[in-house]
Amino acid sequence: MINRKRLLDEFLEMIQIRCSTLKEREIADLLKAKLAELGLEVSEDNVGEKIGGNAGNVYGYLKGNVAGAPRLMLSAHMDCVEPCSGIKPIIENGVIKSGGDTILGSDDKAGIAPILEALRVIRENNLPHGDIQVVLTVAEEGGVNGSKNMDPALLKADLGFVLDSSGSPGKIITMAPGQNKIKVVVHGKTAHAGLAPEEGINAIVLAGKALAELKEGRIDEETTANVGIIKGGGATNIVPDRVEITAEARSRNAAKLEAQTKLMCETFERVIQANGGKVDITVTKAYDPYVHAEDALVLTIAKEAAESIGLAPKLEGTGGGSDANFFNAYGVPSAVLGVGMSKVHTTEEYIKEEDLYKMAEYVVAIITKTAALK
Repeated sequence: MINRKRLLDEFLEMIQIRCSTLKEREIADLLKAKLAELGLEVSEDNVGEKIGGNAGNVYGYLKGNVAGAPRLMLSAHMDCVEPCSGIKPIIENGVIKSGGDTILGSDDKAGIAPILEALRVIRENNLPHGDIQVVLTVAEEGGVNGSKNMDPALLKADLGFVLDSSGSPGKIITMAPGQNKIKVVVHGKTAHAGLAPEEGINAIVLAGKALAELKEGRIDEETTANVGIIKGGGATNIVPDRVEITAEARSRNAAKLEAQTKLMCETFERVIQANGGKVDITVTKAYDPYVHAEDALVLTIAKEAAESIGLAPKLEGTGGGSDANFFNAYGVPSAVLGVGMSKVHTTEEYIKEEDLYKMAEYVVAIITKTAALK
């Protein structure tokens, strides 16, 4: 039932449209038109205005042809990381890649294209389906800000699938961590480094001492911590009086996330104050963790749909966040699915044609399996 040429052509069309984070207007307009052509009721929210972008999240709603089935959400994100301008796709031996000087854009057009093809298939073949809501988000890269800033009342689904993970079709993400961002400002005292260094308190040295005692990296099987950005200093002849540090803590266990965050903050405070400095710390919650029970309906549908088309379901946890973190927090149980994209966020990104086709078949199976639950 899948029209391979149509699916491939549409995927290649979309990846060649530049869709940088906060600049998704062109791809959003194209997708709104495609959804409308498929008979969906289409709308766009005002998230772009909230976050400084030129487009909002796009929603499409298709009324079911069977009554009583769970309402199904299918989601992917529209934006890409850089460099995503001038993508020239190459197909070699069934593998789609870029020319090597840009990303490919399968993250996340390999999620969007199968959704569109699946909708065409169920329409052309009059397959049974319940109500379907398509949610295409902006600004997923760099902070899942599209879903973070949406109005949860706009979600009209009982369960959902987010097509946005590496790994072959059949991979099902059952749990993901929450994340806290930690901003640390270390205050020392400035002085001339050559004339009166003893009058200064070096903020870089203070920061280094704290970092040396910080518990980071892999904390346990559910928890990680990382220091990602350090900014400070202006010249070698000046004792620096300010350093900014940006760090994060992640865990699939909410209590462990808070404990790790607290430990990191206390370490900075204790070490820096003990060495004569001052510190300001701001903790911002990025998103909450989620863990699906083994018998959760969303996982049952994902597994049964995979098996019905010859895929071996592979249930895994992940260390990364996605729009699913917010969808779950908003009360729509959602699982992330592997779509076949590989080496994402690099110029070596690629996807196999067969994975693209199989993913569309998988989405059709998910739709019909959900409809059967009427």
